[in-house]
Amino acid sequence: MKQVIFNESLCKSCELCVEACPKHIIEMDLDRLNVKGYHPAMIKPENMEKCISCGFCAIMCPDTVITVIK
Repeated sequence: MKQVIFNESLCKSCELCVEACPKHIIEMDLDRLNVKGYHPAMIKPENMEKCISCGFCAIMCPDTVITVIK
């Protein structure tokens, strides 16, 4: 089962993953802040099925926040 895992405590809301996603399913969670005070990146559960596990988000993340499991 494909899965994208975000280590939210490391996210600094740079949005590089949002720009890198070819399916446009990654967004910033504007309802929450992480321990650093940033809105963490996320994929809504209903959008996870649209993920193609390309890994572009993880490659672009400068803080290794994202793990893609194919």
